Amino acid sequence: MSSSKGKGKGKKRLSEGEGDRSASVCDEPESSVTSGGFTVTDFIERAEDKVPKRWRSYLAQMSVNTMKTLSICIGRPVLISSSAGQQQVCVAWPASQFPGRRVGLQSSTQSALRVTSGSRVTVQPITGALLQAEHLRLTLRPEDKVLNTEEFRSYLLRTLDARVLLPGGSVCVSYFGRQCVLGVDSWLSGLEQLSIQQSTPERSHDPSPLTPDRSHDPSPLSPVSTPCKPSDPVLSPSEASFTDGCGRSPADTFYTVCSSTTLSVCDPDERDEAEEGAEGSKVTYSMIGGLSGQLQVIKETIELPLKHPELFKNYGIPPPRGVLLYGPPGTGKTMIGRAIANEVGAHMSVINGPEIMSKFYGETEGRLMCKCVDGVEETFMNDQKLDALCPRREGAQNEVEKRLVATLLTLMDGIGSVRCVHSGQLLVLGATNRPHALDPALRRPGRFDKELEIGVPGADGRMDILQKQLRSMPCDVSTAELQELADAAHGYVGADLAAVCKEAGLHALRRVLGSKPVLSDVQVMDSVKVMTSDLRLAMTEVKPSAMREVAIDVPKVRWSDIGGMEEVKLALKQAVEWPLRHPEAFSRLGITPPKGVLLYGPPGCSKTMIAKALANESQLNFLSIKGPELLSKYVGESERALREVFRKARTVAPSIVFFDEIDALAAARGSSGQAGGVADRVLAQLLTEMDGIEQLKDVTVLAATNRPDMIDKALMRPGRLDRIIYVPLPDADTRREIFTLQLRNMPIHPSVHLEDLVTRTERYSGAEITAVCREAALQALQEDITAQHVSAGHFDCALNTVRPRIPQTLLQTYTSYQQKTRRSTRLTTTTCSPHWRTS
Repeated sequence: MSSSKGKGKGKKRLSEGEGDRSASVCDEPESSVTSGGFTVTDFIERAEDKVPKRWRSYLAQMSVNTMKTLSICIGRPVLISSSAGQQQVCVAWPASQFPGRRVGLQSSTQSALRVTSGSRVTVQPITGALLQAEHLRLTLRPEDKVLNTEEFRSYLLRTLDARVLLPGGSVCVSYFGRQCVLGVDSWLSGLEQLSIQQSTPERSHDPSPLTPDRSHDPSPLSPVSTPCKPSDPVLSPSEASFTDGCGRSPADTFYTVCSSTTLSVCDPDERDEAEEGAEGSKVTYSMIGGLSGQLQVIKETIELPLKHPELFKNYGIPPPRGVLLYGPPGTGKTMIGRAIANEVGAHMSVINGPEIMSKFYGETEGRLMCKCVDGVEETFMNDQKLDALCPRREGAQNEVEKRLVATLLTLMDGIGSVRCVHSGQLLVLGATNRPHALDPALRRPGRFDKELEIGVPGADGRMDILQKQLRSMPCDVSTAELQELADAAHGYVGADLAAVCKEAGLHALRRVLGSKPVLSDVQVMDSVKVMTSDLRLAMTEVKPSAMREVAIDVPKVRWSDIGGMEEVKLALKQAVEWPLRHPEAFSRLGITPPKGVLLYGPPGCSKTMIAKALANESQLNFLSIKGPELLSKYVGESERALREVFRKARTVAPSIVFFDEIDALAAARGSSGQAGGVADRVLAQLLTEMDGIEQLKDVTVLAATNRPDMIDKALMRPGRLDRIIYVPLPDADTRREIFTLQLRNMPIHPSVHLEDLVTRTERYSGAEITAVCREAALQALQEDITAQHVSAGHFDCALNTVRPRIPQTLLQTYTSYQQKTRRSTRLTTTTCSPHWRTS
């Protein structure tokens, strides 16, 4: 009996709207009302729900028993509040077989509340007054300024009909597939006031959930202009905030859009510049792709001390004071800082290294101290380009840099002091792409407690980034095609992939406008779709950031363009392509792929051409280094240049580093005779890079030389140059293929016999055979500039002009070198077959 009485009292209190009717229960007995909240789940699309599509974006799905327990009427507005202090008004709607203690929300609503699936929220039925808005003023984001047209405003009125808007909040609509976020600036209310409490269960099933009932109070209210103090002019779902710091109560006044509401949309330029928020506050964790592991560490390291500082105080654990993010440019370090500030609800105070510098004595340190004092109030500081702010003091150019480093060290040591009132709520986040340029004192525990590398994403990370970039673009790309593009985008960072998607969108736009130039804007928006061909074309135009200084235009040379050399091609495929395409095979057999391959042989035997074909066929990042170009007259510069080559190769791995004429760079130690010994130091640096303490992973060294006997023996051992392949003069079969390739585009007279040419070019190299064909064509033009074909006589003249230029003594040198190299083995017994040494 006591339970029945309590149940009845509970119903009476809920029906009268007294107190806070918080949705804290589920499909349990009605007497078991607790103070807990609902768990957020993803919205479940149901075909049987007869709800207009435009209303689905703000529905809140709950079980029928839960709605009955809390007296939430079907189709009535409810106020949903998150632990981050964000609020949204949704329409309650039942879902059959929906789990208890759950509320299903659309992704746009989850973003506005700053929650994800599994987060806790509170659901409260609205009991306050509901006013019809006579006039509504919205503000567009800067990137949506072009949409401010009469058609767009009419679309907004139709879409927002019967929506309840929060003061200072935001609203998200989809316009031709584009997500547009607008902020609620101000409204004018002059219609009747409604009372939600007077609704009956019979009216709650009306499919127009927010249509006012004019029978309650026939006398209209006097017009009231209510300007809204916007919380942040950067209008995004993730930052919908409110006029006061405490949010809104269900008993407050709410406003709804109706058919008589007039609408005005203003551009963001009309806002006061001082009120404009940073662009980064729109960023959330869900927008960052390819960094799931780093984001998990950040949540554990950064969010916990900012959200729950009392836990660290109770357990006597000092919270982290600083986190250093380092990695190549474009990997997302700045984006992570903006996402952290947005997700934890903290204001971010950004310090760009050079901006606080001043020519006046002491003013630079004063500006830094002012920033840190503000940071104590606002709980979050983000130091960009930290290496420019705190370089090594022993290498500082002037005293200002030394004093600035000392000031920052002192301020970071004072974060946890007694005089700092908010000791657990201030965190310094540093970002740099040159961590070794920072002062060592800054990187010790107690200052930057944790260092997190934001590296170049792998294939899975690139796939995640592409999916997130294309999510807001109309595209027709399958998952398999996107995965193929991600696998081929070696060395691309997040900024590069964003540029690829942007360039692909421009290609799609140009394609549509080129075929139908008379289309209107609406028709263009409806017909533009990014295709796989657009992404492929964009990838050819956008190169990886780390490769832009050393990238070369790889000629379109394919294996089929090289006559013969089948064993050489197979050996290179085994060393370069197989580890990438079949990594599980190498792991299964417990072996590692070769680190280096050396091609040696007479000049003109296609060693460099083979390297070009390998770069084109493998689709890997290709760094071409000419031996002498690394040497410098300044002490240490040659070694530094070599270190930089391998650093870039590791950054854009998997990659190939090709050393042409490596004998000029790796001559045997002591043979140079130079007083400074620069060649010996460069060789030592090369040996260390290839097989030193730091492992050379996913980087293959390909070298070519005409003088293998001059190369230092330490470089030729297994573990550095694992495979040594001899590229000999072409045999008869190879010469036949070379002639076939050279003559396929040349008009030949029937008197020319291919076998005769093959027989007469014994001891000719591939380059000399190419020269014979070219010289024959020039002879034909010399006789008659209007010649239509090349005859056998022209080839006779060419063979008399171009003679084999490789002396027999050089061929004997290669023969003796093979005999001395006992680790070399022959692939076949033929003289034309290449040979390599097995490790």
